[in-house]
Amino acid sequence: MIIKVAIVEDNEKIRQGLTLLIDGSEGFECKSIYSTAEDALKKLNGDEIDVVLMDIHLPGISGIECVKKLKEKYQDLQVMMLTVYEDEENIFDSLVAGATGYILKRTPPNELLNAIRDLHEGGSPMSDQIARKVVMAFQQMGKSNNETENLSDRETEILSYLSKGYHDKEIADHFFLSVKTVRTHLRNIYKKLHVRSRTEAVLKFLKK
Repeated sequence: MIIKVAIVEDNEKIRQGLTLLIDGSEGFECKSIYSTAEDALKKLNGDEIDVVLMDIHLPGISGIECVKKLKEKYQDLQVMMLTVYEDEENIFDSLVAGATGYILKRTPPNELLNAIRDLHEGGSPMSDQIARKVVMAFQQMGKSNNETENLSDRETEILSYLSKGYHDKEIADHFFLSVKTVRTHLRNIYKKLHVRSRTEAVLKFLKK
């Protein structure tokens, strides 16, 4: 079976390299290539693609937002982030958006192909550094007990939407609040949960 791959990457050199690697490897085919998320959202047919390789930092809509929108349209589409970013915020936001793999761009070609195959076969491939950070985040999450009980109803609602991948403006629009008010709530949430980022806050919320 040929694994059909789509690439969403704004760097032309990287796009060309990935295309040559995929098309030149037995069992793989580069079906479509996009330089922006907007182009991918407009033209990508999820019914014809097995795996999408998605960059995070794109001009315009980010790769993370692109994943979220693609998964809303094609629930079974498998997306793997291929990025230079290895911070917890980007990792967690990508997974919440619907990515099922997270690989760093410095991954050797053979390992990248194995990751694409693994994802297609039902796995969730991650670079070793990424997997370690995910494990550490869950270990830290396990140390929290009932801190979320200190949150107000509104703070809990906002944190719930945050855990689903919504951005500050989307949350503000939903609750008819200003973005400034939402961010004030977030600061209070961080203080009550003893965390420093939305990623840590969401992890503690999901553990409750």
